[in-house]
Amino acid sequence: MIVNFAIQNFRSIKDRVHLSFEATKSDDLEEYYVNRVGSEKNIRLLKLGLIYGANASGKTTVLEALDFLRDIVIDPFEKKTEQFKYKTFLFDSNTVNENTLFSIEFVQNGIKYLYDVELNKSAIINEKMYFYNPNKALVFERVTDESKQLAKIQFGSKIKINKEYKSILEANTLWNNSVLGGYLKTNFESKELKETTDWFENKLKPLIKPQTDLFTYVSERLENEEIDKKNVISLLKKADFNISDIIIKKGSKEISSELIEVISKSVSIPDEVISEMKQTKTVSGREIQFQHTFKDNKPYFLPYMSESAGTQRYYQFSGLIDLMIRSESIFTIDELESSLHPDLFKHFLLTFLVNSNNSQLIASTHHRELLMEKDIFRNDVIWFTEKNEDGSSDLFSLVDFDSSVVRNTSSVYNAYKIGKLGAAPNLNDYYIEYEKKS
Repeated sequence: MIVNFAIQNFRSIKDRVHLSFEATKSDDLEEYYVNRVGSEKNIRLLKLGLIYGANASGKTTVLEALDFLRDIVIDPFEKKTEQFKYKTFLFDSNTVNENTLFSIEFVQNGIKYLYDVELNKSAIINEKMYFYNPNKALVFERVTDESKQLAKIQFGSKIKINKEYKSILEANTLWNNSVLGGYLKTNFESKELKETTDWFENKLKPLIKPQTDLFTYVSERLENEEIDKKNVISLLKKADFNISDIIIKKGSKEISSELIEVISKSVSIPDEVISEMKQTKTVSGREIQFQHTFKDNKPYFLPYMSESAGTQRYYQFSGLIDLMIRSESIFTIDELESSLHPDLFKHFLLTFLVNSNNSQLIASTHHRELLMEKDIFRNDVIWFTEKNEDGSSDLFSLVDFDSSVVRNTSSVYNAYKIGKLGAAPNLNDYYIEYEKKS
């Protein structure tokens, strides 16, 4: 689980901001919102983080920063000439050429790790990792000589790596690769490096945007039983979709060699799948039908593509909930309410909170009506993004406001709606001045 995440000089974020999942001392809704982790179970972490803010205020940027950090760890470059594709803060002549920094604390298998990265578009300049067991100790420190385009790695006193493996790791850690990315290319054993790369690859999931279609992701996991179909059906029933079964049919269809070439060039498909298509001259497909049962108890079947956008989206999200309940997962979702009725949005969140134990959900949203219901949310899970006067994004928590702004008995919704919490658009009047044609 994530403890803290900090960002500096990434897209609209200029100065350092941080997103924390450390629970406050409040025991409000503790059973549903807080998970105790660490070797002594003394770290209280929140399972949920919701980010509110106006359009273009930086909500998505926070999520994309986490996704970017994940990518540089698990998808290292193959050539040292490749560059990172991102923008620094552009509305300041200094920050345009300054480095970008990320810092993340997380817990993996009871051990807390701290990972810091400083980079520019060409190279990773500095990189450090620590672990706490129980005291803070260095795992490694990396410094890049930019003139020579070479990385030097120094391991902490508690980390035992022989000189030969260290030399191989340095050779595999290109100046634009993280040490963790270099480790993924190197054949030697290191508990701390393996635990960290496993966390980034298997626990922290890629960012889900409104346009992200999770149909294949969820359906494949239904087929291999990584997702429990009974649980998904149960979740769909509880959400009032009248779905009593999910039928998955696999088949193949003949296609021409010309179409295979087009598919292989325009769509990201594994080489082994393309090779099989060329050999068999067929493409495999998957059809999913939902069985609906009503008062007459007669089953009615409807193809997935004939279902409403809301039904399709909740089928996908039901698969995510099952994953978050059955295993430790961290999902980031941009505009969580997309295609969901407000009641379904709340139902999704509550289902996650009531049933999950070790997972986290980080989402941006505009659904401010949830702030009316103080009996179902904690203040420390609510975050806001706001544009500063210089165009940079700020990130702050609801708990940062004192009692003069938000009292225990006051409405957070009303405070947000009237602008006391900021993070809302500054709108002008509705009139447009234009010249009338004579």
